[in-house]
Amino acid sequence: ADTFKALSAAVLKTSTESFLQVARATLGQQQEVAKSEVDAKAREIDALVKPLKESLDKVDARILELEAARAGAYGQLSEQVKTLLQSQLMLQSETSNLVKALRTPHVRGRWGEIQLHRVVEIAGMLEHCDFYQQESVDTEDGRLRPDMLVRLPGGRTIVVDSKVPLQAYLEALEAPDDATRAAHMRQHSMQIRTHVKKLSEKAYWEQFTDAPELVVLFIPGESFYSAALERDPDLIEVGFEQRVVIATPTTLIALLKAVSFGWRQERIAKEAQQISALGKELYIRVRTMGQHFADLRKSLDRTVNSYNRAVRSLETRVLPAARKFRDLGAVTEDVIPSLEALDQLASRLQTPELAAGQSDDDVALPPSPRVIQTEL
Repeated sequence: ADTFKALSAAVLKTSTESFLQVARATLGQQQEVAKSEVDAKAREIDALVKPLKESLDKVDARILELEAARAGAYGQLSEQVKTLLQSQLMLQSETSNLVKALRTPHVRGRWGEIQLHRVVEIAGMLEHCDFYQQESVDTEDGRLRPDMLVRLPGGRTIVVDSKVPLQAYLEALEAPDDATRAAHMRQHSMQIRTHVKKLSEKAYWEQFTDAPELVVLFIPGESFYSAALERDPDLIEVGFEQRVVIATPTTLIALLKAVSFGWRQERIAKEAQQISALGKELYIRVRTMGQHFADLRKSLDRTVNSYNRAVRSLETRVLPAARKFRDLGAVTEDVIPSLEALDQLASRLQTPELAAGQSDDDVALPPSPRVIQTEL
């Protein structure tokens, strides 16, 4: 038993050592193969992952840029919002001041006059040309001062008076509820109706004899008039019954455009008369110039005839006698050249207006033929 145990232990030890050596050798080979495979896989994975990594790096850089741009834009937006809030506060303050100013009667009146002046400029009816502002007329009932007189062609005049009923309208805009707003709007329409009545009682057409029997009430805002018409649709009829035409900037511009067109037609008619007179004067001057040309032609014809007679006398009476000296040998110089008569006369004027100064007997003598050299 001891021997068997010793032998079995020796065999087991030997087989174990052999197995371990074989296992170590095999495992080492397997490890080498696995390591090479792992390295190859790692290289393949790196080749696949590297483009993704580069793309992710670019995305990260772009995200950082966008984040920086967003932060800058957010800061600018914050500044703009702050500026907008400040502007809104300033606008609110100025609007409040404007509302307070418009509640003052003389400020409203001045604003209405400025609006009226702007409307007239837009219509092309400039000041000191076709209209007058702030012209006063003294009457038995006091001094009447319309805001504007529009001069019409033919010496007629349209009276324009500006009114700015804003008190009730502004209160309606600030009303806390609909009932209060409606009450203020009714008061606003009543204020316009009152202005129409007062303006009708002034009877400007009686003070300005060249004015038609109507007066224009100018309201410097479309919304003011439309708000009143919503509560009182009879305002237009009431105004016409009392000879008052209610006009907003749009309707007044249309009216002034029509007046401006009338003035242009008046100027065109005057210029046509001036053109007609100038044409008559020019026609008379042309006739006079035609007479002068006729007289000049007569003088030219007489000059040509006198020249031809002198040439004939020279050729027939003087030169033949002078040439005899050469024939007799008294002189040896060259032959005296012959002179030719003129066979062209001044043309007669053919236009009837220019030829009016000519008569049929003012005909020049017929042209003389060319003189033939006579050798004696």
